[in-house]
Formats: sequence, C-alpha cells, structure tokens
Amino acid sequence: MRSRLAARSTRLVLAAAAVTALAGTTACGTADATETGASAVPSAASSSAEGGKSEAPSDGRATVGNSLSANSSTSGGTGDKGESSNGDKSGYGQSCGTDDLDFTVTWEAQPISYYLVTAKAKSGITCYLDVNTPSVSFGSRADGVASPVGQGGEDPIKLSGSSVAYAGINVKTTEGEGGTQFEFVTIATSEDDPNPAEVELPDAPTVDKPIVTNWSTKRNEVIPRII
Repeated sequence: MRSRLAARSTRLVLAAAAVTALAGTTACGTADATETGASAVPSAASSSAEGGKSEAPSDGRATVGNSLSANSSTSGGTGDKGESSNGDKSGYGQSCGTDDLDFTVTWEAQPISYYLVTAKAKSGITCYLDVNTPSVSFGSRADGVASPVGQGGEDPIKLSGSSVAYAGINVKTTEGEGGTQFEFVTIATSEDDPNPAEVELPDAPTVDKPIVTNWSTKRNEVIPRII
C-alpha cells in the first residue's frame, strides 16, 4: 500500500515538474518572441504607421494638394485667358475689328434709294469705331470700291450691347445702263483690316461708281448723296 502511494506521489511530483517546466518554456518562448519577433513586428508596424502619418500619407496629401492647386491655377489662368480673349472680349478702349462686329444690309427707298449698313458689336464685345468711314467694295476690281462722301460721322463711336452704328451706300451714281450686278458687298472697318466681311445684299443691284457715308448713330445722317 505504501509502495503504491509512494509511486503515485512520485508520478504526481513528476507531472507537476513537467507542467512547471512546460509553463516556464512557454513563458520563455513568449519572452523571447517579445524581445525578438513579437516586439519587432509591433515596432515595425508602429514605425510604419508613424511613417505613414508623417511621410507616406503626408507626401500623398501634399502631392494631391499641389496637383489640385496647380490644376486650379492652370485652370483659372486658362479661364481668365479664355474670358479675356474669347468669351469676355470686352476690350474697353480697343478699336473695332471687322470680326468684332455683325453687319446687316437693308434696302431703303426713302428719301432716295440706297442701302443701309447696320453694325453691332458681337456678344461680350465693347469696342470703338475710331476709323470714321467703313471700307466698302463690290467685287475685286478697283472701280468697285465705294468712295467716301463725308456725310454723317461721329468719331469714335462706342459699340456694345444693343448700340449700333449706321452707314449708307449708294451703289450707282452714274446715269444710263452701265454697271455690274452684285449679290454681295465686302465691308471692313478699315482698308487694311485682314478679315473683311462679305455680306449678302437683299437683291442684286447694278453697281457703278458706288459711294459710302461715314459711320453715325443717327440713320438720317447716312443718306448717301453726291456733294
């Protein structure tokens, strides 16, 4: 009986010793892992996280922010240029080029037969007709160029919004049947304007030694007469 108890006690003592040894080994493994792998991993993760906050995301945000700022600046600059050169061609004080204006030509029967030219600034444009007489011609021949007669005239005339300027054309100042028929008239704000406008006439009049008045804001001042 004692032998059994002694053997049992011995087994219990050995088992307890094994458990203790196992616990110690586990604890040591954990401690080693903590000192080596485990502590290194959290440290790396922490460094990565810290680095992410101080370097990667920060750089990322700075890059994106700078890109957006650059794009915004570029876009704004382009918008400003687009507005000043295309959309908002206000250009206060600038001379009117032919391509800044819209022209219409109508036939007037009273008090004499003549053609009335109406010039209006295109949308968004403000300019000045500082050349008093328009350049008007029919065809490409020199004898189709309208001679100025000096009637009317305001210098300069500001065109913007709904304001308009008028000029009168007498297409035939000679007697008889002579002349050439034309369906279009060429109009420019000056003789050296590189972009003259070709405007369709309401009919096809016979043209011979035409004349043209100055620009005016008053229609009754642009009835073309030979003086």
